[in-house]
Amino acid sequence: MNNYQTYGFGLWALELLDTGRFIGDAGVTYQMVEEKRLLEIGYHIHPLCRGLGYATEAAHACMEYCLVNLDADFVCSIVHPANIASIKVASRIHACRRDFQGKNGRMLLFNTTAEQYKTSRRL
Repeated sequence: MNNYQTYGFGLWALELLDTGRFIGDAGVTYQMVEEKRLLEIGYHIHPLCRGLGYATEAAHACMEYCLVNLDADFVCSIVHPANIASIKVASRIHACRRDFQGKNGRMLLFNTTAEQYKTSRRL
């Protein structure tokens, strides 16, 4: 709620269209990476609904929201190296990947610039 009050955006509830069943959340928040505040796409899907494309679909919608509605120049996703499912999703939506030192150890930073996204013809 704090993100909505401060920035006007945050995490969204994800529901199945046919049943209205809540299956997780996805959205956009600011995260600190190497002392820089970055716009990050995050997604969390209920374990019973993973592997069905919902995270990828939500992450694509978040990317478009960032680049179109927020006019962002740079968007990222932060993923723990052991989270194989999130690595697959982030690899589908982002142009680049690199390691960085997070608060609790090595993390992966997936990122895309607005120009990279437009060039990939996703917009």
